[in-house]
Amino acid sequence: MDIGEELNTFDLGEGIFEILITDHLAGRLQALSGYKRTVEPIVPENAPGELARFLGRAIEKRLGALTPDQMIDLSNQILDMVGHSQDVLPGPKKLLELQRDDAIRMRSFKRPQTSLSSAALLTNSREDPQLAAELRAELSSADRVDLLCAFIKWEGLRLLSDSLETLKDYGIPIRVITTTYMGATQRHAIDELVRRFGAEVRINYETNATRLHAKAWMFHRNSGFDTAYVGSSNLSRPALLDGLEWNVRLSGVATPSLLQKFSMTFDSYWEDDAFVPYDPDTDAERLDAALKRAGGTTAERMLGSTGLEVLPLLHQKEMLEELEAARTNRNEHRNLVVAATGTGKTVLAALDYERLCEAAGRDLTLLFVAHRKEILEQSLKTYRKVLGKGSFGEMFVDGQKPEAWKHVFASIQSLAAFGLSRIDPQAFDVVVIDEFHHAEASSYRKLIEHLKPIELLGLTATPERGDGVNVADTYFGGRIAAELRLWDALDADLLVPFHYFGVADDVDLTAIEWKRGSYDLEQLSNVYTGNDMRALKIINELRDKVVSTSAMRALGFCVSVQHAHYMAKVFNEAGIPSVAVSGISSTEEREGALAKLRARELNCIFAVDLFNEGLDVPEIDTILLLRPTQSSTIFLQQLGRGLRRADDKAVLTVLDFIGQQRREFRFDVKFRALLDVPRKKLEHIIDDGAPGLPSGCQLMLDRVARAIVLENIRSQLKLTKPALVNEIKSHGLTAMDDYLAASGRDVKDIYRKTGDSWTELVRRAGLISSRSPWEEELNRIGVDQLNEEHELLKRVTRFLHVDDAERADAYSALLSTSAPRYADLEPRVQIFARMLFYTFWDNGGGFETYDQGLDRIRANGYLVEELRAAFARGVDRGAHAPRGLPLGLQHIPLYSHATYWRSEILAALEYGSLELGKGVNHREGVAWCSQANTDALFVTLDKDESVHNPNTLYKDYAISPQLFHWESQNATSPTSPTGKRYLNRKEHASHILLFTRDAARDIDGLVLPFTCLGTVDYVKHEGSKPIAITWKLHREMPVSVFTSANAVAR
Repeated sequence: MDIGEELNTFDLGEGIFEILITDHLAGRLQALSGYKRTVEPIVPENAPGELARFLGRAIEKRLGALTPDQMIDLSNQILDMVGHSQDVLPGPKKLLELQRDDAIRMRSFKRPQTSLSSAALLTNSREDPQLAAELRAELSSADRVDLLCAFIKWEGLRLLSDSLETLKDYGIPIRVITTTYMGATQRHAIDELVRRFGAEVRINYETNATRLHAKAWMFHRNSGFDTAYVGSSNLSRPALLDGLEWNVRLSGVATPSLLQKFSMTFDSYWEDDAFVPYDPDTDAERLDAALKRAGGTTAERMLGSTGLEVLPLLHQKEMLEELEAARTNRNEHRNLVVAATGTGKTVLAALDYERLCEAAGRDLTLLFVAHRKEILEQSLKTYRKVLGKGSFGEMFVDGQKPEAWKHVFASIQSLAAFGLSRIDPQAFDVVVIDEFHHAEASSYRKLIEHLKPIELLGLTATPERGDGVNVADTYFGGRIAAELRLWDALDADLLVPFHYFGVADDVDLTAIEWKRGSYDLEQLSNVYTGNDMRALKIINELRDKVVSTSAMRALGFCVSVQHAHYMAKVFNEAGIPSVAVSGISSTEEREGALAKLRARELNCIFAVDLFNEGLDVPEIDTILLLRPTQSSTIFLQQLGRGLRRADDKAVLTVLDFIGQQRREFRFDVKFRALLDVPRKKLEHIIDDGAPGLPSGCQLMLDRVARAIVLENIRSQLKLTKPALVNEIKSHGLTAMDDYLAASGRDVKDIYRKTGDSWTELVRRAGLISSRSPWEEELNRIGVDQLNEEHELLKRVTRFLHVDDAERADAYSALLSTSAPRYADLEPRVQIFARMLFYTFWDNGGGFETYDQGLDRIRANGYLVEELRAAFARGVDRGAHAPRGLPLGLQHIPLYSHATYWRSEILAALEYGSLELGKGVNHREGVAWCSQANTDALFVTLDKDESVHNPNTLYKDYAISPQLFHWESQNATSPTSPTGKRYLNRKEHASHILLFTRDAARDIDGLVLPFTCLGTVDYVKHEGSKPIAITWKLHREMPVSVFTSANAVAR
């Protein structure tokens, strides 16, 4: 048997594999019958590692059959074949240590029992090396040490004290990250780390938000033989000596990608604001208080109890960015923020006020309005803490009256009694109204109509009121400026996790009539009401999934009042106290039912749409979805009724009863909202059990329900052009935004890889003329109209990303038939003209002048109309506030945090032009734009988005929102002209602009644009060919970009 056969002797029975296909394996597969096989090509970025691993196994097997001399000969032959200039000497021998013989104090190295080149599992068994002994040995030869440990105790630290003191003597840096988790850390141990051992320590005080429970060491060595330990051992005596702890030893030789991820992730934590530097001389009291609180020895859990500056969490940063974008991009100064109760809306409002004051350069007047004294008192404390001003603000409630009237926290009742006519409409620069869903009440409405602030901010957990009125429609034009997404809240541990169970209910709904995008409700009610078999299944599933039906607090959402009353009757008969409420129930009846539910006198309330919104009962721990819902809004509202945190609630149980659906019904809408993934990934994610859900969340479908859902989703993925055309025709809408709103579809359903456009689709639907009124002009310039228009319309996808107002306005103006000639444009507008031109034709399109190309676009009226709609839509949906480039590049109309097609960037930086006779069809990761004296760095973060591969993920990444790790091209060395330009920018007086994108293409195959992160400065570098450089951004990157680019997010 040859080596190839030996490497492929594994069982080819049913299962999963990851094997390189050789001719031998291909032959075995060919002879195999009765199996469906899945094969995929290896992407170029992964091929070296895949092939090297295969070759390594083959070579190892071959060497094992040879004599020592033959091993050396074969090894040297292979080295020669691959162009390696070194030969292995006979022996062979290994170098183990080098020490300077002229050192005043020679370091004493002790080798760990585990080879530096090997990985290992240590379990504290008798046969394994003892972890404490191994750590002491590792410390003896380390040139830099990083420790990440949830808690640290002196009895564990003292086991390493001699080794740590030695490191201090030799000036070896030690970085330690720890937490106040459970109050288990001992301050004495932290003080010793800093004072006695010279370590830098950073502490996370907010363990509820960060949830750091990791325990890991990394030993960096200048020799390159880095090692690390990751496992369950905290720095305590039992963990290091005799506890039942497991730890994996990693090696820079055996597991280089894991070591790289460790280092990268540790650096990310180190730069994170959540980890605060610790100085025993100034921070001891703060740490003592935090440890007592975390250990449960005090009830103080108010905001700011750690004494730290209040910094926004990631989700709050993103919402603040969205607010800034609404004001900057769209000039909107009445804005609504939607977030669940208890998720930090008031902190967000205070941080927003602080930013507004900083931007204005002065102290802005403030009015904060709520309807209860308790809310006002807590809100005032929040503002004082955020602003760091203990005397900030005055109360206007229950007889307390303001004197200065500069920063007033007032109840709506006090304001109404005082008289709005006595308040100058412009007295307050900023007005914040909490619980804004009350705004339809006359007292609130009069207040809003009377005041004329610079900024109005509404805060609410739900914009929809129980009476069906949506305050977002009434006061904000249907817009929500910032909304806390379900996933963000779950990731931040602000809500309880959910366990979602999809259960087949054996009901066939295919015969029910479909009207205006949903089932006929009367027919649906008739199918469910009185269906005793379905009701029995619901009760049985409930008893199977919850610990005790007598202890649960459940809400059941039904299709009709009759259905709700029927379900309450069935539950009561089964011994589960229940009641049905509806819109005709009195307020007393509804409030009484909720009070009984809290007290567990009732275990379930059945309703129709009554509790979709406006309900605040944190104790609800079970949700029953008893009717088909394809509205993502309603689905998330129903789910949200049970996600509030409560003392005795660990998880929300959701039971969704699923029947056989009509083909028009769309599961994809609901599951995309739940899983936060593109539709094309839904099938695989649901089939795999949704592995990427936030921590603690689970999604489980029984076999039949899974088949129903997957079949439905697959049918939606096969959306053909004729089917889309028919759907557009049935809606009869020629404005794309109107169609998207009515159909629930996405822009990407229109602009697909197939090159569709809205104009083409509505033309096929017969809603617009197939001939253009601009045909005569096109004939005059000698172009076939329909073919020309079709080709140009396919390029509309290149402009869907336009998200800054200046560019959108400039492009729209340039598309006008009355626009000036290129030579007559202002220099800045000329740049926009080149950006627009080259985004259509990155190679110049064969045109001699920009005017020729722009006239070609202008001649297509439907194209111009569709482009302008795309620009407006992009600006309207923009989530980031663009900011112009700094001095030296301010004349170039590129904005940090705006998104661009590569050709737009290169045109703006004059990489190419018609005058130079050079296009902008550049595809490399770096472009030196000599005209602008600027290097443009184009970073695609995920080199292979099809699979998680550690070997290709970690070359370019964000260390923090302001630090970015980047690798140059492979040929670049620090001494090359390009390398010198990167590393000595002051000497070369050049600029570097950084642009990133998540992947080269999205899930639908469309090329993705780049986000401009702005200019960067050099921080440090290491290595050569390539050079690994850390850049510091002049402006922090957006949260959404940081989340994608940060090592922690991966």
